[in-house]
Amino acid sequence: MPPKQMNTRMIKEALRYKFELGHSLERTAMALKISKGVVAKYVGLAKAAGLDWSQVEGMTEAQLQARLLPGRLVDGGNGHYVQPDYAAIHLELKRKGMTLMLLWQEHQANNPDGRVYQYSQYCEHYRRWAKKLKRSMRQIHRAGEKLFVDFAGPTLGLSDGSRAHIFVAALGASGYTYALATEGQKTIHWIEGMTGALHFIGGVVQLIVPDNPRAVIAQCDRFEPRATDSVLDFARHYGVSILPARPHTPQDKAKAESAVQVVERWIMARLRNVSMANIADANRAITPLLQDLNARAFQKLPGSRLSVFTEIDAPTLGALPLQAYEMATFKTVRVHVDYHVEVEHHYYSVPNTLVGLSLDARLTRNAVELLHRGQRVAVHARSSEKGKYTTLDAHMPASHLAHRDWSPQRLIDWGLSIGVATGGLIQNCWSASNTLSMDTAPAWGC
Repeated sequence: MPPKQMNTRMIKEALRYKFELGHSLERTAMALKISKGVVAKYVGLAKAAGLDWSQVEGMTEAQLQARLLPGRLVDGGNGHYVQPDYAAIHLELKRKGMTLMLLWQEHQANNPDGRVYQYSQYCEHYRRWAKKLKRSMRQIHRAGEKLFVDFAGPTLGLSDGSRAHIFVAALGASGYTYALATEGQKTIHWIEGMTGALHFIGGVVQLIVPDNPRAVIAQCDRFEPRATDSVLDFARHYGVSILPARPHTPQDKAKAESAVQVVERWIMARLRNVSMANIADANRAITPLLQDLNARAFQKLPGSRLSVFTEIDAPTLGALPLQAYEMATFKTVRVHVDYHVEVEHHYYSVPNTLVGLSLDARLTRNAVELLHRGQRVAVHARSSEKGKYTTLDAHMPASHLAHRDWSPQRLIDWGLSIGVATGGLIQNCWSASNTLSMDTAPAWGC
């Protein structure tokens, strides 16, 4: 049973509170004991009709109803009206900045001699049409805005007895889908999948929407979830934001749920009897099936994932960085008194002014980057030699540099500048210290 329409007198009073008195939607709703959504609805209709309070005040209730709800005063049949292309409207709304108001105005301009719906009825008929689509397609996603990511529940069996986990990503507007076989669902595998997805679509979206796995989210919170340091580092590299779905709220990532289901049906089901030796074989088998999936025509909308992506999503994507992201892990280290930090039993130097402070070490496969309050203070080639030191001259105090520069030959030359006997004594002391142990060395008196 449809909800009872609010009487026109109350509508007019709500418009007075909003337009003449300048109250907020919430305050107006509280004053009139109606819902905020109802107030917003009729304020929006009045603005769409180009009405302000000076016009509304002089109208009768019938005149106001005619301006706000013109469709209720005429025949409800559709035969007398030029019907919009609702599928085209649905696709156009995915474009950034597109609104129903603009599409309605274009519809009017394209049919100057035909009878077209007023704006409110145009919106109402479109919403009725949209309800016939699948639940996951009712939400309007802006082009190039969101990439939804998740892992499929089932896995693929490999010849060696292990299982391949399938990472799935889908763009919100076009549904353009990416799939990748990985060894597991750890942080490194999530980042591998998200990196592969961005390079597969050839650009950068504004938001990546994952679930709330421990590998991605360090602190799960309904309002302020925090991603892990590695995931945040990935996001900084590509200039994207991570927006996790709310816990236990699958509708926040309905596009990912739909994409996972499609991948399970059109890719994983087809590979159930295919022999694959390893992860690389699995990805080689997935590639042609993924192309076929994206080229497959929609059932209720024109085009395919690929065609809609090419037309709508691709032009709005940001540029990729010059280099793909290299997986990095983080750990907190403290600067020792010798201005070195220990990372996996190797010691790396930092500026000596940082002695005693805690730094963040960013570790990649080939480098160790040391950060203080987010600023890089040192970077070294990563070394696997345990117990060894990697020291840069720029990190040493001046006194330490001066002490290091006093080599044995420099000491001998200094002694010779005083006298031959002094130089000979220093040379004999150095020779003896290098040929005899401390226990057997005689007292040289030097």
